[in-house]
Amino acid sequence: MFTNVKKKVGVIAAAAMFSSSAFATGELNFYNWVDYTPDDLIAKFETETGIKVNMDTYDSNETLLAKLKSGATGYDIVVPGQNFVSIMVSEGMLEKVNVKAMSNYKNVDKRWQSPPWDPTQEYSAPYQMGTTSFSINMDGYDGPGNSLKEFFEPNDSVSGKIQVFKSPNEVIPLALMYLGHEQCNENPQDMKEVLALLLKQKPHVKTYNSETMVANLVSGEVMVSSHWDGYSMKTRLRDGVTQLKYIHPKEGIIGWFDSLVIPKGAPNKANAEKFMNFMMDAENGAAISNFNRYTSPLDGKAIAAFIDPVLATAPEINLDPSIPVYFSETCSGKSIKLYDRVWTKTLL
Repeated sequence: MFTNVKKKVGVIAAAAMFSSSAFATGELNFYNWVDYTPDDLIAKFETETGIKVNMDTYDSNETLLAKLKSGATGYDIVVPGQNFVSIMVSEGMLEKVNVKAMSNYKNVDKRWQSPPWDPTQEYSAPYQMGTTSFSINMDGYDGPGNSLKEFFEPNDSVSGKIQVFKSPNEVIPLALMYLGHEQCNENPQDMKEVLALLLKQKPHVKTYNSETMVANLVSGEVMVSSHWDGYSMKTRLRDGVTQLKYIHPKEGIIGWFDSLVIPKGAPNKANAEKFMNFMMDAENGAAISNFNRYTSPLDGKAIAAFIDPVLATAPEINLDPSIPVYFSETCSGKSIKLYDRVWTKTLL
């Protein structure tokens, strides 16, 4: 899938430890993205281990980070994007875990073992990976569906029917890409151009929301929405928006990689480690992708017997090799302040 990425990853050997079938007791407090966890897989984990899973959800990496920074949350395992893993590690917010020694670590694709955001693989286990862009209901749309221009400078056929993620971390990188500027940008003039672009887009926007895109696309309230590749595929197949097209912009697309990590002071760390290992099992890892329609970071041969064949040809998750994929990095404090200032002015 990701054939034109801007970051390289290393390779590390796996060992054996922890069995997801080992019976345990107690609870696991799981904090994950909305509509990102198969209920039947949670039930399977509970049956195999005797551990009761309590679930809460969030809508953005920023929400997750703010929650963890607010103090003791009681959460045992959370699912940040790759750049937020780096932030959490640098700020001492995560427990160390011997992920490489888990019995199912052998199933992780070699490309995603010991990744740049966790080079020693002592904080995170892989969960899902994909891209961030936007989707268009092509039924009634007047345009080619191949450029970020159609999102940031929309035509009259979709004006007033655009939904934008309420997250600077997912919108500003696309704006920078469209304008041809560097990511993690520290240049005030470049960021003024980003602000001007977002303010130009704003009159066409129906809502800034990272949770209601499916309902709004299904109802026709919006025709264009920020989206993730697998979630767009689910909206097309499961929710019946048959003309929905997930856009692979010619200017480039944002890649992301979500991981399981354990917050500092987690009350049930041992149970969280069992959950990490459980999710790296080939059948269970395939089940996550079958549900979410995102790309699995597990080895293709390991999950081949369990993965839904439709994923092999789905247009949402199969990129043209000519499309650049940029993985968001952890930006400097200066650039983060500029991003926040731009985003605050956009939403005023």
